[in-house]
Amino acid sequence: MSDQIPAIPPQSAVGRLTVRDVLDLDLVAPWGAEVVAGAAHLHRTVRWLHVAEALDVGVMLNGGEMVLTTGLLLAGDERAQREYVESMQRADVSAVVLGLGRAFRTTPEPMRRAAERCGVPLIVLHRPAPFARLTEEVHSRLAHGRFAALDLSDRVRSSLTTLNVSGAKLQQVLDEIASYSGCPAVLVNLAQRVLASAGDKGSLSELLRDWDRVSRQVAGLSGSGPVTVGPDGWIVASLEARGRQWGRLVLFGYQGSEEFGQVLAARAAEALVMHRLLGDLDRGWEDQAAESLLLDLASGAARPEQLLTRVRAAGLPVNRRTFVPVVVRLLGHGPDARDDMPELVDRVLAEQPGVSGLVARIGAAGTAVLLSIPCDQDADAAVHRFAVQVHEGLKASDRAGVAGAGFGCSELDEVRRSFVEAVHVADAAVAGPPAAPVARLRDVRLRGLVRLLREEPELQAFIERELGPLLQNPDLLDVLRTYLDTGRNKSLAAQMHHVSRPALYRRLQSIESLLGIELDDWEQLTSLYVALLAHEAQRAAGPGSYR
Repeated sequence: MSDQIPAIPPQSAVGRLTVRDVLDLDLVAPWGAEVVAGAAHLHRTVRWLHVAEALDVGVMLNGGEMVLTTGLLLAGDERAQREYVESMQRADVSAVVLGLGRAFRTTPEPMRRAAERCGVPLIVLHRPAPFARLTEEVHSRLAHGRFAALDLSDRVRSSLTTLNVSGAKLQQVLDEIASYSGCPAVLVNLAQRVLASAGDKGSLSELLRDWDRVSRQVAGLSGSGPVTVGPDGWIVASLEARGRQWGRLVLFGYQGSEEFGQVLAARAAEALVMHRLLGDLDRGWEDQAAESLLLDLASGAARPEQLLTRVRAAGLPVNRRTFVPVVVRLLGHGPDARDDMPELVDRVLAEQPGVSGLVARIGAAGTAVLLSIPCDQDADAAVHRFAVQVHEGLKASDRAGVAGAGFGCSELDEVRRSFVEAVHVADAAVAGPPAAPVARLRDVRLRGLVRLLREEPELQAFIERELGPLLQNPDLLDVLRTYLDTGRNKSLAAQMHHVSRPALYRRLQSIESLLGIELDDWEQLTSLYVALLAHEAQRAAGPGSYR
């Protein structure tokens, strides 16, 4: 990404001049320019300057020209003067400039009245004006601005293409767009829900705080074309490819020219569409946005007041609600197994009366959902119903899973601790699935505690002290695990290992000898059991686990 925000070219050098811009040029000041009609239309864009004395010049124009004339062929003919102005209106000129002195000493009244009626700006020059110098100056500025617009287009396209080809995340692409525009950039889906945002945090917070109103204005601004420029520097670009529209990019408060804004928005929209096409088609922007928001909520990466506006803009109800994080993990999930858990959870959510949620994948076999439950509902009962239907959906496709829930939160700033709790409860439940549809911290007991502490260096040292010699002998370690899991039932343990009881006794004696303990000592046995649970917790903490 760029180290600095690229400079926005000044208004006078961007290839778009209005009638007012031309009149404000230093070159024009000595000529005594006076707007005698159509003063309300000086904002019109000047596409070109055209010097002509012909009465039928209108048929030669394409629109947007500023026509310069001395009116030699109009003198003494009021009808011709009126028809001339009317032909300028039909040709959609930006303005007519009449040089006084040769044909007219003062403003011809018929032309002035016709120009006012037709809404055509009429400017008279009271002192001699070399039209050639004005034409050269304006055309030079227009040509320079168009070159600058092409240069901006190339730079933006090159920068964003480089990010896309390098596999940059959506947020990185949007950050680069915001750096070029120098204003907040927001990506929304067709339902006007915010998928990602970039730019000044304070400005974004103001926009998202009142997103319901802002989104309605954005929807009203969206036109039929690919890019729509509205008032106050708001620019909306449609995002679509292969005949399907996915969403919109909105730039809020762009300070450059309209032409530059259109160029920038068009190149940015192309890059976002390309990012979508090059990315994981199974994980749309909605999934990525939910994942980013949930991880920020869980990690405490953003302040609660910022998250509140983001959560509301993402479409999750926040007023008078109870928030409960739930993590679902599949059992026996191989690397090639089908993972449609987010889709299943979305379907289940749609069947919960009054309950909403944000859903995202976390890790290789995990799905997280932040439930938003109305305060007048029993939150525990709502979580239970949700978990039951998730299990039923898994069972229908011959799969199984576990669900772990955190505690209910009335404020978003409490969600981080609850989310971490839900993750660890789900992890612990994988090793010992509970009988209930959803596990809580109280259900995973000692196994949950060691999972919460599994990254602590003191716990790692404890594992080494208790199990050290067995860590290099996985067969004996497995025997000890089975012996403890069966409640020290030696007959059952021997059956599970397909050995005779005497053979099992010998292996247990080897364990005692290697560890220097007695398996009949309850305190030593308890230490071994805790160390085994911690060892299993560390083995389960693979790269796909949430941290």
